[in-house]
Amino acid sequence: MTPTEFAAAQRTRATGAGVDPHEYQRITDGLTSVADWGPAFLRTGHRYLQRAEDAGSVRSAGEYLLAAARWFHLATLAPYAEAHRAAVESDHALSRALTILEPGARRVSGEGFTGWLRGPSDAPGTVVVVPGLDSAKEEFLDLVSALLDRGLAVFAMDGPGQGVLAAGTTFVPDYERVVGRAIDALGVTRIGLVGLSLGGYFAARAAALDPRVAAVATVSGPFRLEWEALPQPVRDIMAQRAGGAGAAQEFVQHVDLAALAPRIAAPLLVVDGGQDVIPGVTNGEFLARLAPHGTYLSVPHGDHLLGNARPDWLPHLSDHIAHTLTGTPA
Repeated sequence: MTPTEFAAAQRTRATGAGVDPHEYQRITDGLTSVADWGPAFLRTGHRYLQRAEDAGSVRSAGEYLLAAARWFHLATLAPYAEAHRAAVESDHALSRALTILEPGARRVSGEGFTGWLRGPSDAPGTVVVVPGLDSAKEEFLDLVSALLDRGLAVFAMDGPGQGVLAAGTTFVPDYERVVGRAIDALGVTRIGLVGLSLGGYFAARAAALDPRVAAVATVSGPFRLEWEALPQPVRDIMAQRAGGAGAAQEFVQHVDLAALAPRIAAPLLVVDGGQDVIPGVTNGEFLARLAPHGTYLSVPHGDHLLGNARPDWLPHLSDHIAHTLTGTPA
């Protein structure tokens, strides 16, 4: 794949994560190979760190640090030797930003997970945001903001094989145990889950197996995966995150929600993009159909993670979680 093709494929995901599309274009126009991706995005993140140091106000410094966290995370989307360094820098920039912008935010970590709990301590509901195959807690800051704006508390996490934990851990098929430990650490009895991409499978699985999940939504989550049909780049990432090709194949065999979907008691919203057609991935319509309280939203022009269609789903999803958790009418 040429750098131009790779940049085009990642564009809506990057801009959906909150980076400026014009800056994205300038940076990617200068790439001569996909191998240049990571270093170029890492340098961009460092420029934002310097802007934070030079900022004229504390607020501006915090905003520059949030931008740095986004760029550092995007640096991990193409394979290169220092991807873990970028993930660590993304985690550190987000930590610094929240320390400045939200002094009440709290780092919560445990076996197989780490993340930030944000929002009021007396929030009427708490939402756990679960990332996917090569995403991380820093990618979905706009989603977190939408949930926070509705008065909810939000815990955006990295789990095994994800984000800052990717270098030392691998994917686990029983991700519901990780979610369960996070809920225990948060000290809540009712929780909302939002899972994105492979995180949609993780969230649906947890919703089926943990009765504390009272509301759930998935975005571009797989209902089923088939190893042999998956594109080679997806297999490569899966192998990296699962601990080898054999482990990845074994993991993929578990990704099938046919038996678990009928056990999801919580109201479920499944969001798919009509242009999200990845070979080997069965999209979420079957999940919504089999779940007792499932609703399906397909955005015809949406791509994977629907970064090109945020107004068509993000407010609706945020309202679904808020109204379900709090009992307030839509």
